[in-house]
Amino acid sequence: MGLRTIWNNYKVLIVMGTSLGLIHWGWYNIKSHPALHQNKQDYIPESGIAAYVSTAQAPVKPK
Repeated sequence: MGLRTIWNNYKVLIVMGTSLGLIHWGWYNIKSHPALHQNKQDYIPESGIAAYVSTAQAPVKPK
């Protein structure tokens, strides 16, 4: 069984396996990069609700 027959018979598995391995390796590198991790002391939790309060009064509409 030569290299050409292996490639022709298992082309999809070779390409998909290599792609999956490279994707997981890249994801691991991204997740483990120190610049993407925030210090616990610098973390300020944000509230779950964002509200906007207008301080200006709305113009009065004449009737």
